[in-house]
Amino acid sequence: MIDDAVFLARIQFAFTMAFHIIFPSFTIGLVAWIATLEAIWLSTGRERYYLLARFWTKIFAISFAMGVVSGLVMSYQLGTNWSRYSRIIGNIIGPMIGYEVVWAFFLEATFLGIMLFGWNRVPRALHFAATVTVTLGTTMSAFWILSANSWMQTPTGFEMRDGLAYPLDWIAIIFNPSFPYRFSHMMVASYLTVAFVVAGVGARYQLEGRHPELARTMLRMGLGLAIVLAPAQALIGDMHGLNTLHHQPAKIAGMEAHWENDGPVPLVLLALPNEKAERNDYEIAIPYLGSLILSHSLTGSIPALKDFRQKIVLRSSRSSCRSGSW
Repeated sequence: MIDDAVFLARIQFAFTMAFHIIFPSFTIGLVAWIATLEAIWLSTGRERYYLLARFWTKIFAISFAMGVVSGLVMSYQLGTNWSRYSRIIGNIIGPMIGYEVVWAFFLEATFLGIMLFGWNRVPRALHFAATVTVTLGTTMSAFWILSANSWMQTPTGFEMRDGLAYPLDWIAIIFNPSFPYRFSHMMVASYLTVAFVVAGVGARYQLEGRHPELARTMLRMGLGLAIVLAPAQALIGDMHGLNTLHHQPAKIAGMEAHWENDGPVPLVLLALPNEKAERNDYEIAIPYLGSLILSHSLTGSIPALKDFRQKIVLRSSRSSCRSGSW
């Protein structure tokens, strides 16, 4: 297994993705919160919002830089680890990634300098406009990345010619079946991440008795946003899961380590899958909870991994019969 090039490539790419996603999921929401702080400061003139905006802009700059650097590594791996795959779908994924680069590096980078270094050097309204533009840029970057990623999960609007994918309908490609759920889930996750980070920093300052006014503002704004978005994220996540079950039932079966339909589906928390024996040797599971989450019924069922193995065998047999090998 360790000598398998595909396995090693997956491990490398998984590590890069896991490291990279920390920074976009934080910075997308953080710059929106900074823009909100600036808007309140401009409308009320209260200094605490100005001080908070200045403080969190420094955090944003570091996180944004880390996101850019780790993202570059990830894009290179698409051309090295998965060069054959990139060649096949390049006619579709290439333009979408290109649009993300335009928004991220051209729009964001252009106004990022004003946002970071324009304090007290440019008019307040211009600085606020730059912050809003960076906010728009990060949101549109997420839009294109999530659209490309979603298309790879639920591809539509294309045809295969000579082993290569060619676009037929860009609207269908961009707004593919899983995109609305993935994009909404990612954006709300980003805002929730910022809400908890800001509330956590505010709580720490509050406990230490440092900057009490700023601490209360961070704590109130962070918790207020989390109270609103946490239930919304649960609802979006449920819809996203049902959408994945509809379009990618095999993926759900694999994620849930669900081998066969022998009654209500448990929610497997931890498991040691045995691929050869097609079972979990060891598992910790909550009975019925998997059925409740995935079918909204305590006795509902979902396709199991063995079902897909049987379908593959059946299709292979039919193909052999038609080709005259039997």
